[in-house]
Formats: sequence, structure tokens, C-alpha cells
Amino acid sequence: MTRPTSSRTSRPSTDADPARNPLYSALIGVTALVVLLQGLWAGVFLEHDGRRDDAGSWIDVHARGADLAILLAAVATVVAVVKLRQRKDLWVGAGVLTVLLVLESWLGGQIRDAGKDTLTAVHVPLAMALMGLVVWLPFRATRS
Repeated sequence: MTRPTSSRTSRPSTDADPARNPLYSALIGVTALVVLLQGLWAGVFLEHDGRRDDAGSWIDVHARGADLAILLAAVATVVAVVKLRQRKDLWVGAGVLTVLLVLESWLGGQIRDAGKDTLTAVHVPLAMALMGLVVWLPFRATRS
């Protein structure tokens, strides 16, 4: 006599956690990396004691990094709004990050292009706040 097989089998769940999204996590993680690299690139050109001619190419790298960070943050915001609507912390956080990155980039442009070096007193502390935000968002995204 054979035993009947159990109708209960352990199958891995195919349902994704609606409170998490791997695309959002990847985007916000890469955004965090780019923002953190911004500090490195700024340090490289600040080493030249304000002589823009000596540091010009690193200033350009810093500026393109800002453009990339804005793009990634904006896409992460769209993904969060579309896929993680119930996670207000993530889509609001990503939206605030995007807006602050645009402001930070504008300040950097004023410093570089208009010679408004006094704005550095706002640009650098805002950069520190942005670093905190881009570290917080990926950790927050891991919570359901």
C-alpha cells in the first residue's frame, strides 16, 4: 500500500513584496554611490586651492556627476511613485532628494560660472545633508 502524497508542498512564493521594488533599490543605491563620489571629486579639485585652471577637468567631472545623480534620483522618484505608491516615505524621500540635487547643482553652477564663491557656504553643508539622505533612503527601502 502506498501512502498518499501530501497536497501541501513547499513552494517558494512568486508574489513579490509590494512594499519593496528591486528597480527602485538599484536606482537609489547607484544614486547614493554617485552622490558619495561627488565628495571625492570635489576634494580632488579643492586640493588646487581654488585655481580653477588647474582643477578644471575635475570640476567638469563633478558637474557631470551632479547631472547623473539628478537623472538617477528623478527616475527613482518615478519608479517609487508608480510601483511603491503605498511607501510614502520612499517616494517623498526620492522627490525631496531630486529637488535638493537640482538646487545643489544650481548652486554649484553659480559658484563655477558666475564666480559666486560665497555660495560655497551653502553648497557644502547641503552636500553633507544630501549624503545623509542618500544613505538613509536605501536603508529605508529595505523595510517592508
